[in-house]
Amino acid sequence: MSTPKFTQIKDHIRAQIESGELPELARVASENELAEQFQVSRMTARRALQELTEEGVLSRSKGAGTFVASFKSQSSVLQIRSIKDEINENGGIYSAQLLQLDSVPADDEIAKNLQIKAGSKVFQSVVLHRNNGLPVQLEQRFVNASLLPAYGEQDFSKLTPHEYLSQEAPLTEASQEIAAVVAKDSVCEHLQTPEQTACLQIKRRTWSRAGVVSFAILTSPGDRYRLGGHSVFN
Repeated sequence: MSTPKFTQIKDHIRAQIESGELPELARVASENELAEQFQVSRMTARRALQELTEEGVLSRSKGAGTFVASFKSQSSVLQIRSIKDEINENGGIYSAQLLQLDSVPADDEIAKNLQIKAGSKVFQSVVLHRNNGLPVQLEQRFVNASLLPAYGEQDFSKLTPHEYLSQEAPLTEASQEIAAVVAKDSVCEHLQTPEQTACLQIKRRTWSRAGVVSFAILTSPGDRYRLGGHSVFN
């Protein structure tokens, strides 16, 4: 299946930014210019620019054009915080327990999220994060083994998966879905909550320049974890 035209345009603009051809705050080609360059409709070009704007990569000003967003703004939009940092900054004492770390073949869902073929080798880690000894988040993460072959050798009771990924595959893009769920009994057991507990669940994918690196499912009891943040934009 060929790559959609609007995705080709997005990739082209990202490559220009990463190479320095389009520096911070530089003007980006207009919808008409992109439509002519890629032989697509203006609507397709508009979709590419709009999605990059929503992702914080570009900024658009009516009557002035489209520009590369402030890199400070981009990093704020893409910032994914470590639960370890959140706990420590709020005065808690962070600890973690590694429950599982092995390699498994990717099923259809994992393969789709990591953009790899079903059956490909992936690492699976399960870590229980605690605040002052109380479980606050169960993290199940799947990692593309071809991009991070040493992931399965790490001690995630001392180093969080987030810290390791930040060091070895710096984040360039992220997406996440947040939902209220009734946790499975096995999850409740790890979190030391009653069965059928209402939880906050985050499904998060992260990219590096090489592609999709990880897909994580983060589950927290609704009364023990609060999702929030603060971003600064120019």
